[in-house]
Amino acid sequence: MKLDTRDYETRMKKTIASYTDNLSTIRAGRANPDVLKRINVDYYGSPTAISSIAEIKVVDARTITITAWDKSAMKGIEKAILTSDLGINPQNDGSVIRLSFPPTTEERRRELSKQISKMGEDAKVAIRNIRRDATDAIKTQKKNSEMTEDEAKASEKSVQDLTDKYVKEIDAVTAAKTKEIMEI
Repeated sequence: MKLDTRDYETRMKKTIASYTDNLSTIRAGRANPDVLKRINVDYYGSPTAISSIAEIKVVDARTITITAWDKSAMKGIEKAILTSDLGINPQNDGSVIRLSFPPTTEERRRELSKQISKMGEDAKVAIRNIRRDATDAIKTQKKNSEMTEDEAKASEKSVQDLTDKYVKEIDAVTAAKTKEIMEI
């Protein structure tokens, strides 16, 4: 009985999804509403995502506007952005909050590119840990005589093929994001 790799493949897909989600929050000098994903506003005593209480629009390549549906939430949104690690001062005119993204310097782009590479390596380690879990399961099944030698080899090969596929996908995502960051 060959090892069922669907569970391991699902875990690898989740790792990729988490990695790309983390990459989307990196500010690359362009206005990207995803940078606001992780910022929560104290809205009537409960932490609430900005997108749940306001409309977020990209006006141009370097500007995002936030228009709260409830004007009383404007101060809370402004405060949440200021206390976040976004590094941008919001301009609040009472009805709209504007976020202006300054162009990134060459040094900052290189720093971001290193950060992306490290995140990519972390994602690859997570994929390899999933491979290790699958390999351990194969060894256990083989030891318990639930799997023959040939089935174990075939299972190990399919797990390695999955690992290679997802490591290549991480490399492609990393390269694309690095290219995006390094463009002026």
